[in-house]
Amino acid sequence: MAAFLYRMGRLAFRRRWSVALVWAAVLAAVAMAGMNAAEAEDEPFSMPGIESQEAFDLMEERFPGAAADGATARVVFVAPDGQKVTAAENKKAVEAAIAELGDGTQVASTVDPFKADAVSDDGSTAYTTVTYKVDAAGLTDASRAHLDEALDNARDSGLTVEAGGDAMEDMGGPSGTAEAIGISVAAVVLLITFGSLAAAGLPLLTAIVGVGISLMTITALASPLGLTDTTSTLAIMLGLAVGIDYALFIVSRYREERGKGRAPQEATALAVGTAGSAVVFAGLTVVIALAGLSVVGIPMLTEMGLGAAGAVVVGVLIALTLVPAMLGFWPNAVLTRKDRKARKAGRTEPETPKRNGGSRWAGFVLRRPLPVLLAAVAGLGALALPMTDLQLGMPGDEAKSTETTQRRAYDALAEGFGPGFNGPLTVVVDAKGADDPKAAAETVSEEIGGTEGVVSVSPAQFNEAGDTAVFSVVPATAPTDQETKDLVNTIRGDRPGIESETGATFEVTGTTAMNIDIAEKVQSALVPYLLVVVGLAVILLLVVFRSILVPLKAAAGFLLSVLASLGAVVVVFQQGHGADLLGVETTGPIMSLMPIFLVGIVFGLAMDYEVFLVSRMREAYVHGERPAQAVTSGFQHSARVVVAAALIMIAVFSGFIGDSDSMIKMIGFGLASAVLLDAFVVRMAIVPAVLALLGERAWWLPKWLDRILPRVDVEGEALTRPAEPVEEPAEKDLARA
Repeated sequence: MAAFLYRMGRLAFRRRWSVALVWAAVLAAVAMAGMNAAEAEDEPFSMPGIESQEAFDLMEERFPGAAADGATARVVFVAPDGQKVTAAENKKAVEAAIAELGDGTQVASTVDPFKADAVSDDGSTAYTTVTYKVDAAGLTDASRAHLDEALDNARDSGLTVEAGGDAMEDMGGPSGTAEAIGISVAAVVLLITFGSLAAAGLPLLTAIVGVGISLMTITALASPLGLTDTTSTLAIMLGLAVGIDYALFIVSRYREERGKGRAPQEATALAVGTAGSAVVFAGLTVVIALAGLSVVGIPMLTEMGLGAAGAVVVGVLIALTLVPAMLGFWPNAVLTRKDRKARKAGRTEPETPKRNGGSRWAGFVLRRPLPVLLAAVAGLGALALPMTDLQLGMPGDEAKSTETTQRRAYDALAEGFGPGFNGPLTVVVDAKGADDPKAAAETVSEEIGGTEGVVSVSPAQFNEAGDTAVFSVVPATAPTDQETKDLVNTIRGDRPGIESETGATFEVTGTTAMNIDIAEKVQSALVPYLLVVVGLAVILLLVVFRSILVPLKAAAGFLLSVLASLGAVVVVFQQGHGADLLGVETTGPIMSLMPIFLVGIVFGLAMDYEVFLVSRMREAYVHGERPAQAVTSGFQHSARVVVAAALIMIAVFSGFIGDSDSMIKMIGFGLASAVLLDAFVVRMAIVPAVLALLGERAWWLPKWLDRILPRVDVEGEALTRPAEPVEEPAEKDLARA
């Protein structure tokens, strides 16, 4: 592989104009396709294989048109202290507000709370549901403005008026602020790392080109493939991350080869042949982690994973072709000012590698590997311990800031009607097989209504055929409480007896039941996902490093960092320790998809760091250095690059912690802490400590396995040759080359 990539880098350098024009043409073509593509239709969220989804599908089949995904706004009216909403003046104000709400051009219906029994027992609170003809994404700015104006007018009457529901959600999409912050921080880190504007700008430029191509490709394919807006989110984030990382690694190796006195073309070819091999295998591990999201069985995750995997592939191709082409245009610009001055003065002697922070840190660990290893493992283990208390769920309006009207509406409904009112269960009764469908549905309703933990059951609503009924069940506890989950399991557990008595079947659905089912499905899929992803990555690293223990050590270190970061998330967002520092106002269950997101994204980035760091150690070992010396060499050449890459990622993810949405905070905190722990504890402490303790055994491989495994020459052994000082060609000569 090294020889092939060497030739590729050399060709890209020589044919730089052709390479640059090809990538420019690709970017222009996908941009045109993306801008002219039909807008993708919004697909409803689907979760195959769970009861709540099957019940929802049955509702759509038996109640055609009734289960439309129209947006809703639940408007809550609370009377001033000591008054009731049923008082004449207050009632008049509520009715006027409902009339105004119903005047919207996209409004399908409103409900009079005084006729629909939507007034609390103490008379202090009432609510109405505004249903729209279109989904939340289809609401126009005029409709949203009309809703806000109606709420403000109602507040002028002296009532407390708040609103929740998907019609109140901001559908403006991502603002790009996090990406802008990430690029800005990356520029500063790269400038400090390289000491050159050109060296800092080149990885940013090529990464932006890669993200542009990936984003426009996803946009162009969104309509024919039915992709959602969320597909591009992960692609942008990881495309930017790996695009910067991979270009950074190539440029860093190029500067190193130039420091040895090699000519620009040769240095570029060697950089692509050696560092490019690490980029290829690092990219493959990321692709495995992202494509493996399809194992979970959630269509949205599958789309996001495959879209992001495509962005990573683009990033790898750009690092192997466009980056060396850019080095051909500006071969000296990426060097430090000191190097450029020396070359102008004709001094091109090979530089003697100097001890740096990386080699000094490696020396520290090598002198005391066991204490460093024990301290690192103990620290990560302590952080991971709270993971045993992990509770998964899907936080809703109760997790929003109290400054939002959605959260205040949630609290008002919970106070007026009970905590379970915000998360009613929906029961769908299939009475086709019953002798008397209405009597069967009534019996099911009575049995469920008598279950401990149920506050009330609504009258059953039948479809036109009269063979299917739907009714709501209000629990006594909040949607995210463990007692509510137990209630759902109890109702489902009592099903066989009720069905045998009535001859009708029933299923439980609704947002609360859906969230419970999703959490259980994700938990059950997490272990198979880990086995598939980690197993394939271990095999890949086995080929790369030709070692049994190094890949196993890499996988074990990754698991430690992920468990520790999940433990940190539980401590802050579930147990509430330090929550105030991050602006988290309400603690509760951890978002169901959080562990999968964390594993998929962090695994890819962690394997990047592993390949970048250990491949240089392997290269030094293959070229004759002793194991301890090889560890020092690897840190001397790669530690700065890994630290820079990790700092960029931590800054990008930390930008999300400032978001007002609790779930976004959670994702940002989890990813930032995982990268921090993996890069600085696992890769910088555990990896050298383990390799120091193992010594020669670290690179042991059974002879029979050595014969079976393909040889890919990641170390660039075939490219090894003495570096000879060369006369530096003038820039104008390079331009003609």
